[in-house]
Amino acid sequence: MSMIAWSDDYSVGIQEIDEQHKVLVGIINELYDALATKQHRDKVAHVLDELVEYTIVHFAVEETLMRIFHYEGYESHKAIHDSITGKVKAFQAQFNNGEAHVDMDLLIFLKDWLTEHIQKVDRQYTEHFLKHGVKKSWLRKFW
Repeated sequence: MSMIAWSDDYSVGIQEIDEQHKVLVGIINELYDALATKQHRDKVAHVLDELVEYTIVHFAVEETLMRIFHYEGYESHKAIHDSITGKVKAFQAQFNNGEAHVDMDLLIFLKDWLTEHIQKVDRQYTEHFLKHGVKKSWLRKFW
């Protein structure tokens, strides 16, 4: 089962970033599947951990590109990343302490966050990155 189907509407036009966004979509879908099939709490915790860890990695990649290529919107974009990371980590801590559970409200938040963030915030850096030398697509797949 899936909650989000990848669409070219979510593409920022840079393959490296698009591939990372696809991984995030996949993890959110895995979390949805764990909830829909009533998986054991340990499975849900594992997927939630994966989501938090990959989100941090992905944000670090974007922010590194922003710093390397002197992206004007770096500070505001990073603030959005920090806010989202804080919310997801806080939820993770509550879940791990037994104070929260994964439900459709969380999944809808994650879906809306990811799709809105890509379409409205991430797309703002595409032109700048491409103009400053970021490759639109890989010469060959490295991973």
